[in-house]
Amino acid sequence: MLKGIPSILPPELLKILMEMGHGDEIVLADGNFPKFAHAENVIRCDGHGIPELMEAILKLMPLDPYVEHPTVFMAVLPDDPYKPVIWDTYREIGRKYEEQGLREICIDKFEFYDRAKKAYAVVATGETALYANVILKKGVIK
Repeated sequence: MLKGIPSILPPELLKILMEMGHGDEIVLADGNFPKFAHAENVIRCDGHGIPELMEAILKLMPLDPYVEHPTVFMAVLPDDPYKPVIWDTYREIGRKYEEQGLREICIDKFEFYDRAKKAYAVVATGETALYANVILKKGVIK
């Protein structure tokens, strides 16, 4: 155990966060995401939701201040009436740790999958909310 490190973050995830450089991306994947088809680095955090992991990660990792949208949500499919309320939770967390909030963009499901394939890592969670997947782009420590 270390002081100041959120206990929800397993050692493998801390290692990944340390290895990531400015501009690298990490996917926080819900329970339905095809995680093993994407990144070489898959960290399992079964039993944890994305909001609690996002909060722990953003305590340690800044978002990229040099891009317009350092946070990416997976957009709802065009014919799906579902409204992802979890996005508001993400925004609340973002406001706690980022001066400008998350500065997110929503992209098509298949664009999201393509981008996730290039991510540094995927965190596989037990999140059950629909359209809960999110990509975070690492920034710099100022």
